[in-house]
Amino acid sequence: MKKEHELVLGHDLSTLQQLEDSGRTFSDDGRIQPVEQIVAQHGATYVRERLWVNPPLPYSDLPHVLTMAKRIKAAGLKFLLDFHYSDFWADPGKQPTPQSWQDQDLSTLAGTVYTYTRDVIERFARQGTPPDMVQTGNEITNGMLWPLGAISGNGSERWVEFTTLLKAAIAAVRDGSQQDASVMVHIDRGGDNAGSRHFDFDVIGLSYYPWWHGPLSALQANLSDLAPRYNKDIVIVETAYPWKFTNGDSERSFGGSYPVLLPGYPPSPEGQISFIRELLSLLGQLPDQLGRGLVYWESAWIPGAGLEQDTGDTWGDMALFDHEGRALSSIKCYEDTAFLGH
Repeated sequence: MKKEHELVLGHDLSTLQQLEDSGRTFSDDGRIQPVEQIVAQHGATYVRERLWVNPPLPYSDLPHVLTMAKRIKAAGLKFLLDFHYSDFWADPGKQPTPQSWQDQDLSTLAGTVYTYTRDVIERFARQGTPPDMVQTGNEITNGMLWPLGAISGNGSERWVEFTTLLKAAIAAVRDGSQQDASVMVHIDRGGDNAGSRHFDFDVIGLSYYPWWHGPLSALQANLSDLAPRYNKDIVIVETAYPWKFTNGDSERSFGGSYPVLLPGYPPSPEGQISFIRELLSLLGQLPDQLGRGLVYWESAWIPGAGLEQDTGDTWGDMALFDHEGRALSSIKCYEDTAFLGH
């Protein structure tokens, strides 16, 4: 169900507990505080958490995300739940089916997706932390739950399988919700595929990293196409920008190579603020207040916790905290959003 004029000003904090367990602390103006409280004090309205089915480490699994949901709600923030439908990372280049779900036929797998999704939603509701928004799959431009739910570059192959699985996930969110959670489809395909298949969703989620997705003009063109085509709220649900170019971990940013940046947006906290404000401005220009907001990806992923056991962090230069956990001035990026008109 669409939440009228509700602005999404979010932070993905999925790695936070792993960092805390490794001994990292975070501070704002010299005072150590939980990150969710810091971002709430600086204008955030949402925190996003990813959910994996059976990950290699006990993070981003259901017990972990249930704990984080309590912290998010206690800080007065809303909760965006990001189902990956995978044991580990799912993105446009890989959407591996969880090991325990493999070799199921379409009907069985759709039933598994439905039951799992509904059970998860009900678990959050029972502890008093129902998600306010639910993302049914992560970056599913090329499908989900591969190989069965994979779609080709033109979307012509396995489209029935993909839509069957996605519809099962969406139906489970609707049926399991104790409130009318908004359903987000995180897909950035520019054609009319999703609209023509009549998905019952509320929000389009986009990823925008300029070094992968092109200049701001490309984003603006995509937004201008999507808004009238679907008449759905749009959230840039993943984005980030560097504050410096020297990672404080042995695992260097982007595997030792650095991204091509946007002209006029230097790698600095000020550059981060300008970048985020420009994205919000582009969203604010969409008709009928369809530009709903954005979520900064892994705002607190400073050096100290890697993707797997005994690996380093690769994201420290993109965070909104320095490598010692001190909030940068860019943590204030959401404090003045009156220009959006929501």
